Amino acid sequence: MIVPLAHVLMLAAVLFGLGLICTLVWRSNVIMLLIGIEIMLNAAMLVFVGASCHWGRADGQVFALMIMAMTSAEVSLALALVVYLHRRR
Repeated sequence: MIVPLAHVLMLAAVLFGLGLICTLVWRSNVIMLLIGIEIMLNAAMLVFVGASCHWGRADGQVFALMIMAMTSAEVSLALALVVYLHRRR
């Protein structure tokens, strides 16, 4: 692994913190809440992939693929909300 695991964990912690702040600050806005959750899931996915590469196992990458599938469903939900709110106006 070219990048040390500690750097990957620090970046993931920063991303998770930003997502948590986004979720806590914009609790009334559903779209921003979903974006904050998306950022936190991306941080978890980064940890899974970094640990998988560090230990030489493929388990973390499989979990990352499952998280990608879950976040694509979340994005489709956010898009459906935007379309609904646009049609309502």
